Amino acid sequence: MNNATLFAIGVYFVLMLGIGVYAWRKSTSDSSEYLLSGRSLGPAVTALAAGASDMSGWLMLGLPGALYVSGLAESWIAIGLFIGAWINWLIVAPRLRAQTESYGDALTIPEYLGNRFEDRRHLLRLVASLVIVVFFAIYSASGLVAGGKLFQTAFGFDYHAGLWITATVVVAYVVLGGFLAVSLTDFVQGTIMMLALIVVPVAALLGLPEGSSAGAILRGIDPNMTSLFGGTTALAIVSAAAWGLGYFGQPHIIVRFMAIRSVKDIPTARRIGMTWMGISLVGAIAVGLVGRAFAESNGMAVSDPETIFILLGETLFHPLLFGFLLSAILAAIMSTISAQLLVTGSSLTEDFYRLFVRRDAGEREIVTVGRLSVVAVAAIAMLLAQNPDGSVLKLVSHAWGGFGAAFGPLILLALTWRRMTLAGALAGMVTGAAVVMLWIDRGWDTAVYELLPGFAAATLAILIVSLVTKPPQAETAAHG
Repeated sequence: MNNATLFAIGVYFVLMLGIGVYAWRKSTSDSSEYLLSGRSLGPAVTALAAGASDMSGWLMLGLPGALYVSGLAESWIAIGLFIGAWINWLIVAPRLRAQTESYGDALTIPEYLGNRFEDRRHLLRLVASLVIVVFFAIYSASGLVAGGKLFQTAFGFDYHAGLWITATVVVAYVVLGGFLAVSLTDFVQGTIMMLALIVVPVAALLGLPEGSSAGAILRGIDPNMTSLFGGTTALAIVSAAAWGLGYFGQPHIIVRFMAIRSVKDIPTARRIGMTWMGISLVGAIAVGLVGRAFAESNGMAVSDPETIFILLGETLFHPLLFGFLLSAILAAIMSTISAQLLVTGSSLTEDFYRLFVRRDAGEREIVTVGRLSVVAVAAIAMLLAQNPDGSVLKLVSHAWGGFGAAFGPLILLALTWRRMTLAGALAGMVTGAAVVMLWIDRGWDTAVYELLPGFAAATLAILIVSLVTKPPQAETAAHG
């Protein structure tokens, strides 16, 4: 590996750790600051933090790899995600920001749900916390797999060494600076990701043989490569687009809505966030398609399609700029892992430790427990990420589907339907998670993405159980 590339990566790591130190000095005095930055984020930071924490290593590795193999039809995932994200900003963001504050100034999603449904036995809160821990352990593992692959492919490191480097840097700045560190690093990382996804496909296009076009080369490989509908089925399109349903139930994304300084800032944040997302998704699609055309026309060997972004960067750019591009992948990976670790640590702290172990714990103790929880969850994710052959997109799809089905209908209806009951909330969350796990276990996810049946089953469970159980008290319903 060229020294200039290593220098660029080193600068990136120092920048991330520096932000962690800054946030540690500025915003970690109590649990509200450490876990939610005191609800003080501006619209730009909120928008890119939500986007970067959403678009994990799959944006730079998994999605281009899928397009590389199967062609334009794989972009239905991106189309579904874009629509889902827009609806999420429009419906969930303003309501969640207002209601989490009005329902006891809740700092976590499980705490909001417990307060919203007056769950005095804390069963809903406990189950929600368990779902978060289980699925985020899987989700965080997908990010570590992406980090291990990056260091193995680009640096020639041992895969497991790549896992340790990725995990160590992320855990360091999350433990130091909490929510503010995660949000500020996400802002920087989101900017880096977007720039890289513009530069790489443009350079690959310019690197095609004179007189040839990417479209012609791709059609020569397979006529369906450039068609949104070619080589696929209506069921496959619906299944891919169903990824968009998952947005409403992703705790690491929607928690950003809770931290924005005002509901009035949300329209501005939405415009910034959707612009960033549109550019980034189009760039990732272009990397996969143009990368396939470049590889075919230039005889470039690609053993793992999920590394096409890395191979293009190494082939087309000066080592120093290649280091910047590798930093973009690290940014995608780290932004998501950091958000997931913090949300999981927050849930273990607020929804388990403070609730069942030490109700009278002081603020310093809670912050310390939060930090230890982050380290513990990272260790579990490391164990799950030991297999270097794991597909980044596959791991992400399972975790995304699990959260989307367990929390998506629950959050949407909790925010918008006053008639929803505690029993309905529990039934929906358990049903959604159970259907997803059953669907994966039986192998049915190869035909229909597990999020779709899980989301539908959870919605029905909430509606039916809520309608046959006692309505919520008037005071609780009034918040809806």
